[in-house]
Amino acid sequence: MLIKVFGAAVQGIDAYIVTIEASTSRGIRFFLVGLPDSAVKESHERIVSAFQVNGYKFPSCQIIINMAPADIRKEGAAYDLPLAIGIMASVGQLRADLLNDYVIMGELSLDGTLQPVKGALSMAIRARSEGFKGIILPIQNAPEAAVIEGIEVYGASTIREVVDLLNDAPGHIGVTERSDVAFEPGITQSYADFADVKGQVAVKRALEVAASGGHNLIMIGPPGSGKSMMARALSSILPPLTKEESIETTRIHSVAGFTGHGSALITERPFRHPHHTITNVALTGGGANAQPGEISLAHNGVLYLDELPEFTRSALEVLRQPLEDRTIVISRAKYRVEYPASFMLVASMNPCPCGYYNHPTKECHCTPAIIERYLGRVSGPLMDRFDIQCEIQPVGFDDMSSGQSGEHSSSIRERVIAARGIQAARFADEKGIYCNAQMDSRLLGRYAQAEPSAIRILGEAMNRLNLSARAYDRILKVARTIADMECSANITPQHIAEAIGYRSLDRGSWGE
Repeated sequence: MLIKVFGAAVQGIDAYIVTIEASTSRGIRFFLVGLPDSAVKESHERIVSAFQVNGYKFPSCQIIINMAPADIRKEGAAYDLPLAIGIMASVGQLRADLLNDYVIMGELSLDGTLQPVKGALSMAIRARSEGFKGIILPIQNAPEAAVIEGIEVYGASTIREVVDLLNDAPGHIGVTERSDVAFEPGITQSYADFADVKGQVAVKRALEVAASGGHNLIMIGPPGSGKSMMARALSSILPPLTKEESIETTRIHSVAGFTGHGSALITERPFRHPHHTITNVALTGGGANAQPGEISLAHNGVLYLDELPEFTRSALEVLRQPLEDRTIVISRAKYRVEYPASFMLVASMNPCPCGYYNHPTKECHCTPAIIERYLGRVSGPLMDRFDIQCEIQPVGFDDMSSGQSGEHSSSIRERVIAARGIQAARFADEKGIYCNAQMDSRLLGRYAQAEPSAIRILGEAMNRLNLSARAYDRILKVARTIADMECSANITPQHIAEAIGYRSLDRGSWGE
């Protein structure tokens, strides 16, 4: 008897329907074809054990299972459940009339309990788009998949619950309640509040501008000046995720297996802080079995790179394309996947190996050649992609000893949310655009037109600082954000002047 069961394979952050065809005939052999990997092939032993523990008889006949389409590699143990259901239906141990209505995925333990799978949210989206009535998943994945409207989601704890559901047995599991009504965006957890940061008023202003427009930012200054602390505090002033951003972020983390069991949507903006020893693959994604890297896990959030020159040159250079395109394409011999990578890049670094070049009181012992070689680890094209570049001075004694606290992050965050609200209204008709930093040349020409006097100031700065065409665009984006923070429809000379001031680390001007 030939039976078809439907599962799903995940490539990138998208899912594809996999048809599992189970056929039984006279014989004793077991065949599994359709480009399965080793984990899928090992499902036979798990299925046999699960059947025995739960009182089901494993068929004593020849079983042929084909997983179509055969050109998509099937990976992992998540196919255990649909394979088991297909085997049972092919020998009449359960009804087959409901199998066409559901996508079924789940990993089996030896006792028949179900273990969570990766990519449940993407699977639910694909199942809905393909017209399936519902999707059956391990109970840990059900809240995540139930976010998607227009499809029934069933969360099962054991294979027996799935069999009862498909047999329409009394007391079978019910539909998981919709989770989207409970979506409440949260404040990203941070180790620091801006009230705890002493002094550094100009830098805190730059960070507020960066958060308001989603701009990339780099801080350069001596050790102990507060670079890392302010970078961590940045997450406390970021605006909450919209529901669309939350779904995008959750899909990526779900594919990577980083969503919490039993959770629905990710409600806080990611803050990723990889160590400088990270490999290129871990940063960009890929590997033997494609997985999103740190730049994709930071999608809609912050990627913080501390001690930027200590990262390998090749790791830094792979950031250039994602920073422009806001996606990363991973091409390998056996696959090609695309991951979203729209993140705020925040970096910090010392001005030289000893850290005291340009320090007001401490002497730098590095030679000009050593300083040049150190700064040369960060290429000019990468530095050019930072919208905001801040030179930080050490905190003075008066600021450190003062008992007064600065403005709390909650107050700054309100202003950031207000500025983002203006941008959300501006880009309401632009798909995938949420903030000024995401504007391309077309949108820049439409929404970032500066006053003639402001353009003259920008032209003078371009010639004096020898800025690139990319720097021109980024200055306009930052100026547009500053204008939004002041609720100004026009970009004035004051807005342009402040945006130009944030280019102080460009190669031609820093340290002079």
